[in-house]
Amino acid sequence: MIRTISGFSVRRPVIVIVTWLAVVAAGFGIGIGVFDRLVADVGTVLGSESDDAAQRIDEVEPTAETLTAIVSGMPVDDPAVQRSVADALDRTRAVPGIAEVSEALPSAETNEALLIEVTLDPEYDDEDAAAEAAAAELNAIDAPSVTVAGGPLSGAEFNTQAQEDVARAEMLSMPVVLILLLVVFGGLIAAGLPLLIAGVGVGATFGVLYAFSAITDVSVYAIQITTMLAVGLAVDYALLMVNRFREERRTSLDVPGAIARTTASAGRTVMFSGLTVAVALAGLVVFPDPFLRSMGLAGAAVVLVDMAAALTLLPALLALLGRRISPAKADTGAGVFARVARVVQRRPVVTLVTTGAALVAVAAPVFGMHISQGDPRMLPTSTATRQMWDELVTHFPSEVEWTGDIEVVAQAPADDPGIARLSEQISGLPAIGAVEVDDLGSGLTALYADPLSSADDAAARDTVLAIRDLPTSFDIEVTGSAAQMVDYRDMLTERVPWAAAIIVAGTMLLLFAFTGSVLLPVKAVLSNLLSIGAALGIVVWVFQSGHLAGLIGTEGLGYVHLTVPVLVGAIAFGLSVDYEVFLLSRIRERWLAGADPQAAVAEGLQRTGGIVTAAALVIGVVFAGFVFGGFAPIKAIGLGLVLAIAIDATIVRMLLVPATMTLLGRWNWWLPGPLQRLHARVALAETADRGVSVGSRARSDAFALSLPRCPPRPLLWVGRATLCCQGGHADGRGSLSG
Repeated sequence: MIRTISGFSVRRPVIVIVTWLAVVAAGFGIGIGVFDRLVADVGTVLGSESDDAAQRIDEVEPTAETLTAIVSGMPVDDPAVQRSVADALDRTRAVPGIAEVSEALPSAETNEALLIEVTLDPEYDDEDAAAEAAAAELNAIDAPSVTVAGGPLSGAEFNTQAQEDVARAEMLSMPVVLILLLVVFGGLIAAGLPLLIAGVGVGATFGVLYAFSAITDVSVYAIQITTMLAVGLAVDYALLMVNRFREERRTSLDVPGAIARTTASAGRTVMFSGLTVAVALAGLVVFPDPFLRSMGLAGAAVVLVDMAAALTLLPALLALLGRRISPAKADTGAGVFARVARVVQRRPVVTLVTTGAALVAVAAPVFGMHISQGDPRMLPTSTATRQMWDELVTHFPSEVEWTGDIEVVAQAPADDPGIARLSEQISGLPAIGAVEVDDLGSGLTALYADPLSSADDAAARDTVLAIRDLPTSFDIEVTGSAAQMVDYRDMLTERVPWAAAIIVAGTMLLLFAFTGSVLLPVKAVLSNLLSIGAALGIVVWVFQSGHLAGLIGTEGLGYVHLTVPVLVGAIAFGLSVDYEVFLLSRIRERWLAGADPQAAVAEGLQRTGGIVTAAALVIGVVFAGFVFGGFAPIKAIGLGLVLAIAIDATIVRMLLVPATMTLLGRWNWWLPGPLQRLHARVALAETADRGVSVGSRARSDAFALSLPRCPPRPLLWVGRATLCCQGGHADGRGSLSG
């Protein structure tokens, strides 16, 4: 299948290139409009009690957006400032789309700031225009400092920040990536092809997200994360393919033949890798949070686009430019990576225990992780929303502590005696202040309770649960920030095992199809969990506890944004398997070519060492570009992925893989008889143009790829025939009997 697709690309390169140019043009031309459709909301659990209650309230009393203005830097009783503020308030009240403007509230903390709240009319057609007009009037106040944020203004800042982060990341990472590729390939054309595929991936990403925005909300985080994935994986796949093409050119100058052999080997690896990463991201669809679900679908689509570009566009480009790419130098198989592998193979148990214990220790902070919906500290200090937060902390600290009412929707009229009893019961809870009752009409009543603690605190969670357990003669539902966090945590507790099961099962099935082994997929999953746990542990240590946070332009937040652990876990798992596939591909080649288990590992590590290291550096640079972006959650995701890649490309690949595969020996390739037929059906085997020499005999690649080695068991069933494993391997010389 792969060679059929790539064969068309080689025969009709112009058609393939023009087709991809059209895709990219549509992505950058039309898809760029996705930036106008981004939303900043995350953490909604569709169908949860908090979501249903919020919708009930919004249907009766649509939620009004609110702007906040702080005038500071002068005594609040300054007559000139008071006159300027009064004039601005009058002008703001006259702005179309403004429902209410509060009087200026002086700061009791410093007596040097005034707080103004502006409520927008939820039924006005253009809230954005109303917000901008109101902000213009308030910013005209004659005072040392005026900060206006909230509502549509903060939403616009989030969108702008998303665009700036993408542009900054590309500006920082692309030159470094080009330099690395030039060092790896030593030629501009070979180095430029991965970047060209990356550009195609970005353009297609915009198109994919724009299409998704027509049917669901697309988060501001989605544009950054999917762009990060698109660039990183496109470069990774193209790097692997171009490197293998240069190796094939070393033995034959025939470009079409070299492309065919490249796609039969590296193309197969890219396909399995892409499918594995896509499966890992598709596991997010089990979450009822629209953000996570859309991230899973969009991320998987972007990965598949990258994979398709590597398997079609890249062969077409190689068909036109391949003769100008120099062949690779000969690999003696005795380099530094092979030496490291042999050192590990002499002490596999010590290596396995030491590295495993170290990774578990680094992962320890995960057990103290505190997730939150976040606050404006996630934004850089240059934004008005963040400046508003800092002003509130200084002048109105009580406003910072207030995180929104606990809202109770009762299916009873306000004059029902049970409503009064419910209000008293809620007021009597230890973490609740005042309770306000609001008649919503249609037999519904809302009770707004002021919490005395943050919505993320244990006290707020306990209060929500206590209210939900109160005995009433009518149905009640609880919503608000604290209730949303309770429902979100419950959702994660319920759905994470299902997501993990889908990701692990899909990954193990693909690795089984790729390797023809039962044990290697299990080993890959376990080692990936160790590297992901260690990466998340460092993320918690930095972003929650604040250690070394200043080095990447952030601070200790006391929490990790609720999007971070799930996204880092899913994406890092897929990327970790990505490198596992690269490495196992070459180890398996050497094993099928007749090398003993230890030699196959050492030679495979040596043959992939340089290119996997280069790929890890390149994708690490891409993700690092987002570490220095503006959003704290994106910084955390970028850091988590950089760390996961670094751990996987060093500790896992250099130490854990050689140690475990040495201990398993021939059992690495064990395949029970009943699974032989299944593997024959799901394995993707490509027939190369030349045989593979094994000592004095030759086998076709198709035969080599369809008959994995087995440990010294007497019989393996292949269909109705019994294949006798002579000397512990299936080489076609064993006896066959019906």
